Amino acid sequence: MKVTSKGQVTIPIALREQFGIFPDTEVEFFPGDNQIILRKKSTANSRGKKLIEAMRGTATLKMTTDEIMALTRAEPEQ
Repeated sequence: MKVTSKGQVTIPIALREQFGIFPDTEVEFFPGDNQIILRKKSTANSRGKKLIEAMRGTATLKMTTDEIMALTRAEPEQ
């Protein structure tokens, strides 16, 4: 694999999937003994947490958890 003139490389898909590196995932680089270490940055603002925060408070119906669960378990009407 070659490094581009902009210093970019492509992380193979198998490694991205194995280590959970998705678009917008932040990574860090560290120097090692004659190597460079790439590590997924662990932050309090992970992708999942950002999605949850974006959705928080957007519900428009006032329903209890029990009411929502009853809807998901209801028999389909025919």
